[in-house]
Amino acid sequence: MSTQINTINGGRMAPKFTYDGNGDRCRIGLIFMASSIVMEAEMWAMAPKGVSIHTTRIKLPKVTVEGIQAMMDAPELEQAARLLASAPIDVLCFGGTSASFLHGTAYDQALIAKLKQWAPGIEVNTASTASLAGLKAVGAESVILATPYVDEVHNRAIRFLEENGHPVVASRNLKIDTDQALAEVPLQKTFDMICEMDTPEANAVFISCTNFLTAGLIDAVEKELGKPVVSAVQSSFWHSLRLGGVADDCPGYGALFQHGLPEVRE
Repeated sequence: MSTQINTINGGRMAPKFTYDGNGDRCRIGLIFMASSIVMEAEMWAMAPKGVSIHTTRIKLPKVTVEGIQAMMDAPELEQAARLLASAPIDVLCFGGTSASFLHGTAYDQALIAKLKQWAPGIEVNTASTASLAGLKAVGAESVILATPYVDEVHNRAIRFLEENGHPVVASRNLKIDTDQALAEVPLQKTFDMICEMDTPEANAVFISCTNFLTAGLIDAVEKELGKPVVSAVQSSFWHSLRLGGVADDCPGYGALFQHGLPEVRE
């Protein structure tokens, strides 16, 4: 009776290596705000084995229309995209929701075109594009909207959703204008805000902002309300996975991960 032993050159036993987070299945390049912390952490929390996230940062002066516009007009945006594109990434994600819906759908599409020019040969998305794809994937029509934004930015979120076929039947915003303060809102406060808005007129929930804690409450809200929840971070990650050829479910982070990319009509 012989026993088969796995060996490598030199007769040594083949080692068993510990998982190290290497993105051998999909590497996602993220352009994120310098003062923000939520999106990276939530993406890593949701990430299946073999998926990695690599970030380049840009400065956001303030979470107002003027501050967001200043960030988008700065040369650092192009520099960030080109820096990420110099790495062997599979997908480039622009991780700013309000920054990509600021002036409506055409503005978001123009941003995608610029990112593709700066990062040729790499799949590209934005948080706003991914959010719309996520809403479509779960069959969302009328929605409940929760944001931490000031009124002017919140109202632009409503306009963006409605011009893309998602009437906002209930909404609340926290009127926060500093980026670090966005990340300090506790999950319980956001959970309560969403549940208090629930209405049978809405068949889905959308939570905007990529520096707003949401991943940890998605499953709880879906169970409480019995309707799908799409958040900017969750949908950006889901969309990036699908663009990168990863079809995994990510249990605990919403029904969205049970879906593939919806068909896009030209």
